[in-house]
Amino acid sequence: MAVDGEAVTQLGTKVDPDRVCITVDGRRVEPVEEKVYILLNKPVGYTSTRRDPHARHTVMELLKGVDAYLYPVGRLDVDTSGFLILTNDGDFTKLLTHPSHQVDKTYVAVVQERITAHNLSRLERGVKIEDGTTAPASARLISYSQSRDTSTVEITIHEGRKRQVRRMFEAAGHEVIRLARTRIGKLGLEGLQEGQFRHLTPKEVAELRKLAAPTGKEENARRGRGRR
Repeated sequence: MAVDGEAVTQLGTKVDPDRVCITVDGRRVEPVEEKVYILLNKPVGYTSTRRDPHARHTVMELLKGVDAYLYPVGRLDVDTSGFLILTNDGDFTKLLTHPSHQVDKTYVAVVQERITAHNLSRLERGVKIEDGTTAPASARLISYSQSRDTSTVEITIHEGRKRQVRRMFEAAGHEVIRLARTRIGKLGLEGLQEGQFRHLTPKEVAELRKLAAPTGKEENARRGRGRR
């Protein structure tokens, strides 16, 4: 092994890999980047990207004090708030976002007018939108405001099409006024105000990995059948 071109023969020699060049048999050894997993409660008005010249704000502005080169796991529309994971782990990102892995994502939507049991059933069975019929979902009415003529609905999907939840409600005849993602799998936003973030625990990361693995998909399918 060599440090900045000079051979190192003493065992236990410590160096800073960010300040020196370490080589073994003439090949440079790159430092292993520490994996970072952040859960952010994204406010409306922030674009889910590292950089966008057309965006007024990006989610990166909210991660004060985080030095790692992170990127969002999937996207939330600029006018959608809530649950967003950011990481520098590419394998973890692919695991959670690949369509075949069918990870449950739960949203709470405030929509125009009273939603009927018939329309909730349509959302659960799947509705036809521009790019095809949506997969079976879970949907329930949380509350109805007579004074505002709005319904608050919780819906769980496992697909990730562009603006999918909004388009599903529109197909059922309801305009979405507000939309927030509240959970992925069983992991929610408890204790996080809008704009706040925290690091995921190793246990939470492991549970999300398990959820996206084949056994996790089977568990999702069983839960889906149980909701019928």
